This record gives sequence, structure tokens and C-alpha cells, in this order.
Amino acid sequence: MKLNFTPNNSFQVLDEILAQHVVKPLSLNPNQSIITSFTELEVKVIQQVSDVQVLKTIRDNLKKILNALLHNFPENIFWDFDFVVSSMLNQALLADAPIDALENFSNKIVLLMNLFGKESEIRFRYIHDFTYGFDWARWVKKKPHHRADTEPFCFDFLDDLLCKGEEILQRIKKDDVKYPHISEKRYRNPFCFSREPKDECRLLTYLAARECIPVPGWEWNTVAVWDKPFYQMREDASKQLNIEKR
Repeated sequence: MKLNFTPNNSFQVLDEILAQHVVKPLSLNPNQSIITSFTELEVKVIQQVSDVQVLKTIRDNLKKILNALLHNFPENIFWDFDFVVSSMLNQALLADAPIDALENFSNKIVLLMNLFGKESEIRFRYIHDFTYGFDWARWVKKKPHHRADTEPFCFDFLDDLLCKGEEILQRIKKDDVKYPHISEKRYRNPFCFSREPKDECRLLTYLAARECIPVPGWEWNTVAVWDKPFYQMREDASKQLNIEKR
């Protein structure tokens, strides 16, 4: 079934929103420097969905997620949405009430953005650890027998990450060694290597070229991997690249 959206109803509006904030939306794909556009992703969505209301709900909720990302992580570098959209779509197709599932998914993602981004006491600089699966892989490794078959953006993981965010806030209130109070002008970096933009870009592109990213988010049908020591691999790579914490 071919659907004719007007420009205001199509995914094109998402590309326009991103272009207003990001001059060059980079992809972590080793073979492609710029992300797959939302307009291109729409073609893949339409191949699986014929319900116009579901399509509009996907578009509207992606808009909500994108706006939250841009607001809370304005210095984010890599913007691949292929697997996020694919995962969002698959969860909706498996649900008895797809529109409710889409709303639930986007609401949780927005809560996470608000919890971990620049408006929060946590104040992380990027969303990369979430979108490219470092957080998910670590979560699965804690209980592999129960979590090995989960998807990177499943509701159980999102809920646990929300709980973790609240725990970090409590640790900040206590001026914890790993999560102390920091200036409102600074981003938080609990890692042993620099996450300044140039360093972050070098490190992640180095890892992507060596297939050391848990969730290759630039692929629609990506194969997520959790059973590798990704955090240690990233730390080792930072040493090889002489990326020291500043």
C-alpha cells in the first residue's frame, strides 16, 4: 500500500529539525560519514506498516525523542537513528496496542534524556553510550541468563536505566567519589579517558572500524553483541590512542 503523506506529515520534518541544529549529522558507520536521513528511514518503515495512524504516531514520537536529544545533548556528535527507528517499529508491531507501545517507548526515552543530559545534575555530554549499546551490554552482562535475549532498547532495560539515573543523583547529593558535585558549566566524565569532542570522535571511530561497538546503530537490522568486554576494550583503545583524561 503506497501512502502519500503531505510534507508536514512525513519524516522529512525530522530531517529539517536536525538540520536546524546540526550542520553535519555524522554517522559512526565506517563506510558512510553522514547518517541515513529520516526520509530514507521512512521508506523502510512504510514497507512494514500500512496503518496511517501508526505511521503518524511513529513520526510524532520520533520528533519528541529528537527534540529531547537536541535539547539535552546539544554537543552530541554521532546521530545514527537506523536501529532506534527499527527497534521502535518492531516493538510496536509486536504489541497488542501499537500506538500505546510507541508512546510508552518515546516517553521513557525522553525521561532518560532529561535525567542524564545537561539540565540534570548528572550532566553527561553525549548519548553515545546509550545509542551504541555500551550501557545495554553492561546491563546484560550483570544477569546474562535472564537478559541475553533482550533487545538493546527493550522496556526492561529502559526502566532499569531510569532507576540507575536516580541512584546516580542520590550519589551526587552525597558528593560521592565517582559522582561528586560539579560546576554547572562542566560536563560529567566518570571515565579514565578524555571525552572532549575531538577525543570522543577519534575513539569511537577507531572502535567502529574494528567492530568494537556493541550496537552498530547505523544498521537497520543490526546484530547487537553483549558478551565482549566493551568497556575494557574502549579503555585499552584510549591508551593506544594516547587519549588521557583532561
